[in-house]
Amino acid sequence: MRRICTVCARGGSKQVENKNIRELVGKPLIAYTLEQARACNLFDTIAVSSDSSEILDVADEYGADLLVKRPLELALDSSAKLPAIQHCVQYAEKILVKRFGVIVDLDATSPLRLPEDIRGAVSLLEKGDASNVITAAPARRSPYFNLVELGDNGVVRLSKPLKKPINRRQDSPKCFDMNASIYVWKYSVLFESSTLFNAGTRLFEMPEERSVDIDNELDFDIVEFLMKKRSRV
Repeated sequence: MRRICTVCARGGSKQVENKNIRELVGKPLIAYTLEQARACNLFDTIAVSSDSSEILDVADEYGADLLVKRPLELALDSSAKLPAIQHCVQYAEKILVKRFGVIVDLDATSPLRLPEDIRGAVSLLEKGDASNVITAAPARRSPYFNLVELGDNGVVRLSKPLKKPINRRQDSPKCFDMNASIYVWKYSVLFESSTLFNAGTRLFEMPEERSVDIDNELDFDIVEFLMKKRSRV
C-alpha cells in the first residue's frame, strides 16, 4: 500500500511572522517535520503544499520529494485545511501517476513529535478498524469538572455537567486535547468526508511534552525551551 505524507504550510501567519520557516534551534521550523517524515521510512512521497515560494524553496532544501503550489483560494485566512490536503494528494497523484492508499498529514507547527509517534498513528489505522486517526494528549482541563462557559447573561456554568456531580477531576470521563500534530486517513475517507470526525475515527495518544502546537509567540518560546532541553539529554 502506497503512503503519502503531506505537509501543508501557508505563507501568511498573523501571530508568529513567517513561522513555518522561522529558525528554531538552528533550523527552519518546517525542517523538523520533513526530517521526521523521512526518518519514519513509511512514505513513498513527501509532498509540501504552500502558497509561498520561499517555504517551498526551504522544503526542497530539507528533503521534500514534491513541491505543490497551493491555489490562492485554498490559502486564505478563512480557508479550511482539509481541501488543501485533498488538493495536494490529487496533484501528487496526477504528477507521479500513482494512487495512494494512506494519507498522513503532518503539521509543520508541531515539531516536538517523534518518528515513533508517526509510525504509531499509521499502525493504528492500518492494523485496526479505523477509518482515520487523530492525535491528542491528555487534557489539563475537563468539561465535566473545571472547564467553564460564560453565558450571554454573564452567568458562568460548567461546560458539560453530569447528572451526578463529581468532586475530583480524576473521576470524570477521560478527555484529550487535540494537538494538531498527525492526521491519518484511508484514501476513500479523506475524499468522501467533509468532516474530521466519523464513526471510524480513532485517537492515538501522545505525551504532553510532544504535543505543543505553535500558534503564538509563547508557544514558540515553549517549544524552543523543550527543544533545547531535549538536545541536552
